[in-house]
Amino acid sequence: MPTTPDAEATMVFGMRLLLAISALLTLYVARDGVRLFSPWAWLVFDVYALHSVVLLSVARSRAGFWHGPVIYWVDVGWYALMTFATGGARSPFFTFFFFAILATSFRRGFDAGARMTLGSAVALAVAVLAAHGLENIQLLLLRITFVLALGYMIAFWGGLAVDQRRRLALLRDVSRLSNPRFGVQHTLDSLMEKILLFYGGTTCVLLMQDANGRWVLNTVHHPATGRAISHNNVSDATVQPLLDFAPGETVLFRGVIRRLVPYDIPGAQVVTADGQWRDIDPAGCSGIADLLDTGWFISAALPLRKGTGRIFVTSGERLRRPDATFLNHIVQQAFPVIETIDLLDRLASDAALRERQKIARDLHDSTIQPYIGLRHAVAAIRQQAGDDNVVAADLDRLLSMCTEVIGDMRQFAKSFRNGRQEEPELLIALRRQAAQVRSFYDLDVAVAHEGVLTISDRMAAEVFQIVTEGISNIRKHTRARTADVRLAQDAGLLAIDIVNPTDGRGAAASFMPLSIAERVQALGGSLAVQPTAQQTLLRIRIPI
Repeated sequence: MPTTPDAEATMVFGMRLLLAISALLTLYVARDGVRLFSPWAWLVFDVYALHSVVLLSVARSRAGFWHGPVIYWVDVGWYALMTFATGGARSPFFTFFFFAILATSFRRGFDAGARMTLGSAVALAVAVLAAHGLENIQLLLLRITFVLALGYMIAFWGGLAVDQRRRLALLRDVSRLSNPRFGVQHTLDSLMEKILLFYGGTTCVLLMQDANGRWVLNTVHHPATGRAISHNNVSDATVQPLLDFAPGETVLFRGVIRRLVPYDIPGAQVVTADGQWRDIDPAGCSGIADLLDTGWFISAALPLRKGTGRIFVTSGERLRRPDATFLNHIVQQAFPVIETIDLLDRLASDAALRERQKIARDLHDSTIQPYIGLRHAVAAIRQQAGDDNVVAADLDRLLSMCTEVIGDMRQFAKSFRNGRQEEPELLIALRRQAAQVRSFYDLDVAVAHEGVLTISDRMAAEVFQIVTEGISNIRKHTRARTADVRLAQDAGLLAIDIVNPTDGRGAAASFMPLSIAERVQALGGSLAVQPTAQQTLLRIRIPI
């Protein structure tokens, strides 16, 4: 059962206090069996116990208390003092070093645990040599070997546990990203960002075919570079060098082989279907590495039902075989779901198109045809009346109006049937809602937008609900008679600003509209309320 960070901190600090108490009891019960270097040795153990009590008290009283590697390095210093104060090499308290090694390894991983192991061995050697020099060198070597061997095993197994937790967390995030409301492209971008952060890489490149068979190259860079996500259509000749692998192969490439390191992996390897690794010629991978501007990369084939594709993760650090195989596990889980989302989007779009066609036919039969009949009747009356009749001019105007209305309705039915309109459905729905609010509640809402809004139908439905709720809050909780709704799309975000003026008597009290906040959070966005003496602004940003 997973524990929260606060519960973990309390447990670790509790065990530290238990060690301190057990050390004091050992000195008290077996004072004849433990050699004390000087009378102040008791002071070391007393102060360490007080130190442990303070840490435990703070951890229990402050949620989210930080306990980073510095605290465990301080513990190593304490244990070195204990070893020095109680006989050096013959001190029973050298085993306390394993507490710092274990806590660091299972919290920070193998690298941090290995550093803590080396640091503990050095601290133990310094404490023993300071106590009695080389008098018991054989016992010192035995203790140091024991600390290094067992500490390395703890760091290794702790690193595996940390890696497994990180991998499970990434798989959980991948499952959460597969949300049809976000759309396929947003899901792909979020997946690539998660993968890049997990590996600590520099670039993640996704090459795949769209529904029309065209190649799309998606590139995500590390946030530290400040470079935006890019989506480019590329030709078959351009992508062919990146697909120079057999279907289904997972590739690991290292740009430089360290000749002096025993058992170092070759420059390029692929894993076969039965899970066995084999060497391949690194020359072909070198060209791909040059295109990606990297010396290290891992790559996995995309499990697409239609078409092909491949994902690349580049890094300036060492990539291992487990990294490559886990990348394959990620795409095997994520892309079938993404393809399902794409299929649902197409089915929904086709269903909407058929519904529009049906409505257009109904509109033609139930509305346009009676107008056509009315026009024919007016034309017949006009012909019977003659040119010298006093109502001839009125009949001509009525006939012209019928002709214009029929033309407008036919144009509307044609546009509605084909799904082509001068502005997106979202803006049309918002303007219609604003007109109803103006008519029913005397609240004048101005809807404006900048640039072209390209969002999915599901996202548009969520945005409509958010804006409608914001307008409703203005109507219910303020005396404002005007409001502004501004929409814009920039840098992968949909910006929504809902503004209403205040009475100018001072800034409104801070508040948070819970319903809107929950909707925005579900879409992965952010909400900020900025009240001033002149206006109240709801600043909403949603990734698209």
